[in-house]
Order: sequence, then C-alpha cells, then structure tokens
Amino acid sequence: MTVKGGRELTLRVLDSVHELPAERWDALVGDDGSPFVEHEWLAALEDTGCVGEGTGWVPAHLSLWRGDALVAVAPAYAKGHGEGEFVFDGAWAEAAERMGVRYYPKLVVAVPFTPATGDRVLVVPGEDRARAMGLVADAARAFCLRAGASGVHLLFPRDAEAEAWEATGYPRRDGAQYHYLRDGATTFEEYLERFDSKGRNQIRRELRRVAEQGIRVETLAPEGHTPEVARAMYGFYASTVDRHGPWGRRYLNEAFFERVAERFRHRLAWVVARDTGGRPVGGAFNAWKGRRMYGRYWGASIEVPNLHFVICYYEGIRACIERGLDVFEGGAGRDEHKRSRGFRAAPTRSAHWVADARLWAALGPWLAHERARVQALLTEP
Repeated sequence: MTVKGGRELTLRVLDSVHELPAERWDALVGDDGSPFVEHEWLAALEDTGCVGEGTGWVPAHLSLWRGDALVAVAPAYAKGHGEGEFVFDGAWAEAAERMGVRYYPKLVVAVPFTPATGDRVLVVPGEDRARAMGLVADAARAFCLRAGASGVHLLFPRDAEAEAWEATGYPRRDGAQYHYLRDGATTFEEYLERFDSKGRNQIRRELRRVAEQGIRVETLAPEGHTPEVARAMYGFYASTVDRHGPWGRRYLNEAFFERVAERFRHRLAWVVARDTGGRPVGGAFNAWKGRRMYGRYWGASIEVPNLHFVICYYEGIRACIERGLDVFEGGAGRDEHKRSRGFRAAPTRSAHWVADARLWAALGPWLAHERARVQALLTEP
C-alpha cells in the first residue's frame, strides 16, 4: 500500500513483531522509550498466545518503508472486542449497534493490556518525527478502510504524538491516572513528610500492621525473578482477576510470566511478600526503565488488612526513592486510595477516528464534554 509523502513510501502490515529483528526494532525505541514497546515484551505476548488468533487481539503492526529502508513502525492489532484496552469505548460500540453500524473489527495502535503512556509510532533516527507520525496516522486510516474495519484508535501516546494524530483528523480523548512523583525525596521519611500528622500516622500504622503478621515485603533484584516466583506471581494475578467475576479476564497466562522472568528480568521490579516461612503470599508486577516505574498487576493468597497498600503503593514508592526514579505510575485502579497516599492526577491521551459519518458526528460533542470533565479533575487541589 503506497502512502503519499515526498518520495514514495509504502505501508507494510506485519503479522508478527518477529518480522523485524529485535535489534532493528529496539533501535527505534531508544533508552527513554517505554519498556512495553520493546521487541521482547511484544514478542512474549505473541509467543505465549496472549495475543493472536482466538484472543481478539490479532497483530497487524504498521510499518512504513522508503524502498527497503524502514521509516517507522507502530505496534497495532485488529480487535474483535473492546477488552484489555483501558480506554473504554463500550458506549461507542452500543451507539454504533443502535445505528446499525458494525463496530468490530477495529484497529488499535497500542500495547495490549497496558495502560501506560509511551511512544506508539517508533521512528528511525534522522527522520522527521512529527511528519512520520502523521504519515502513519494517514496510512492507518487508509488501511482501515481497505480492511473494512470501523475505525482506528491510538491508545496512551505521549502528548506530542496525540497532537500529531489530532492534526491529521483524529480527535483527542483525555483521561487521567494517578502517579507518584518523587520530587527529590531521598528517603521514605522524606516521602512521609509531605503528609500532615494524621496522614503520616495512618501510613506508618498500615505498614506496621502488615509487619506484625510476620510478612516481609521486598522488590526483587533481576536475579530474583526465578521460574518459581513467576508461577507464584501468575497465581496472584489470576486470583485477583477471578475475584472480579464475569468482568475479570485472564489476559495473560503462566507461560507469559515465565517468559518475561527469563528474558525481560532486567526491566522487572516485582514486589514479593513472604510469610515467616519464606513462602510468597502476595506480589505486584512492577517494571521500570529510565526514570520511571510502572505498576501493573497485584494479588495475594492470604487476607491481611492493608497488604494491598504495602505491596502496591508503599513498596513501589520505596523502590523509586532508593533507585532515584522520578515517577511511579500506579496504573489503573482506585483513585481515592492513590490520592490519599500521595499520588497525583496525571493526564493520559488517546486519539480516534471512525469511518461512519453518523457515529463520527455523535462523538464530537461527547469528547468535548469528557475533556472538560477530565481537565476539572486534573486541576483539583
């Protein structure tokens, strides 16, 4: 498929991340890129069957070429449902159904099951980045029309990328998460100093109550991510998902946990809680790169008051401080719990285009209203 833009460019849709060598792909990610767009992370999802035929996430990675020279690539998937995206468009799908419009399949430019902001269009160094992002946006729309998909959805891009796609006719959608910002703290006590006396005492009490149960919580070094820990972590993840009843989905499998523990351990910072016998009884799936840590999943095999806060919040904050990281992205979850423990509202972005003119017309006012609501949330003291 030919794309207009100076010298002739061609869009090639890759059925697997393996169609590009890992070294070539990761050279576009760079040292400050998201760990979740690295080749090994995406390959692990494909190779363990978390994405692919039968999952509703079929790889359709968009790559832009000038002859035999790669210009840009973007992880993308043909979606047969709206699950695992964390930018919720169920109301859009329902509106489309009422109009008699087929909403699935659709094309998402995203990292599956990962509400973490990062570059989505990976551009070869030396290329005009803004121009390349716009060309991929145009190519995605043309491919969508040819493939009979309902639209294209760019999920969790950085601000500049959301703006570039918006300039090509993809209205921006805003959301919010809660992140911990280290702000120069060098000790956990300095983190506690941000709170009033009541807040500090509450956090110390929560930490103490877990410790009094004989539970020790730690962030693993790379070599600590063993197959045994991986299987335990999968069990914690599965138990949390299963507790959500019909709304829970095990997007990941045990093989994925074992794979990343073996090949992606340099990016992992799993938190493990152990009982007095040294047995894992809870954990959180954290990853890190550059100056950021990312919280993803958590679970426990025992019921202990405040264990969730210690595993998911306080230990992640402690690890960020000790490693000198600037930001801990808590991911999706209960915002009131994060706010009361020092996390601050941070914007997230997405950009969307749908082919049907009636649905397109209905989305404009809805998006404007949502943006105003999110902006009010972000400016709350």
